[in-house]
Amino acid sequence: MRTCTPVGSAPEAVNAERRSEGAAMEWFPAMPLEDWIGTKETVHRFTQIVGKVRLAASARRNHWWNVPFHLTGRGITTRPSGGFGGMPVFTVDFDFVGHRLIVNRLDGHGVSFSLIGQSVASFHRNLFEALEDLGVEVEIEAVPFGLTDGTPFARDTGHADYDPALVTRYWQILSQVNLVLERFSAEFCGKISPVHHFWHTFDIAVTRFSGRSAGPEPQADPVTREAYSREVISSGFWFGDDAMPWPAFYSYTAPEPAGLAEEPLRPAQAAWLPQRGSHLAVLRYDDARAHDDPVATVLDFLESAYQAGVRRAHWDAELRVSPPGVTDPVLEREPPQAPAGRA
Repeated sequence: MRTCTPVGSAPEAVNAERRSEGAAMEWFPAMPLEDWIGTKETVHRFTQIVGKVRLAASARRNHWWNVPFHLTGRGITTRPSGGFGGMPVFTVDFDFVGHRLIVNRLDGHGVSFSLIGQSVASFHRNLFEALEDLGVEVEIEAVPFGLTDGTPFARDTGHADYDPALVTRYWQILSQVNLVLERFSAEFCGKISPVHHFWHTFDIAVTRFSGRSAGPEPQADPVTREAYSREVISSGFWFGDDAMPWPAFYSYTAPEPAGLAEEPLRPAQAAWLPQRGSHLAVLRYDDARAHDDPVATVLDFLESAYQAGVRRAHWDAELRVSPPGVTDPVLEREPPQAPAGRA
């Protein structure tokens, strides 16, 4: 059921309990693919529907940076969209704590509906009714992108699993990985993407650029050609799929230079795996979780894979090093001081 009522605050006692739970929340909780495969397939399609709305209602950015989701304090968001050609400015947010989809217009009007109990078909219908209620007219190619089951969204009643607890955990893991990738990003001051959650592949990643163009691949589709028009090293995390049925952190260099898979990786559990004619550096999520300091382990893995790509692709990486996010050469030597009169 759709409603125009805003999501309310929980009572103070519940908020206090949540604060206590959040303070003790473990890094990288368990998330075996088999435990939530049905829910994952449903939510993946939900995000594709909303992602295609974002694609149709946003200004195009290089490498499709306008398309992915960004993280929020309760879920993921399209960010403000529309605003041109008479279309209202609007956002679409997934609330994975309250388990609602929220469509808001810039003037404060909004519509929301529950994510629980929705099939892909009913989600698709409710979203477009909400957009219509808010005066947003947008057309999408209403079929899954890159998924083995290509049933049109409007007819897909088979994907309807939605476990709220597991969806919240998915968002919590996304949020933790987002922070790790942000920290990893701070070491690089060249061209770098935002950390973003891709709806077509259901992963979260950040991409560094060498500054050089990559030769076009004649056999590649237009989406791939735009994504890889420059030399890149991407680092990220995915929740698993049919080909690799376990969650993992990954890194790849594109175009892949000769000898990349001969480079060492850290920790010992990390490995190069063949993937569609190239190689992925992979560290399984459960292997990272098993370490005493899983965050440091993941950062070390990402750095080892990045350095492997730098060496083999001959990047001029030293020009783009920014120790803890600092590019000012004075501040690199001297820790920043707070302005006078400020704590």
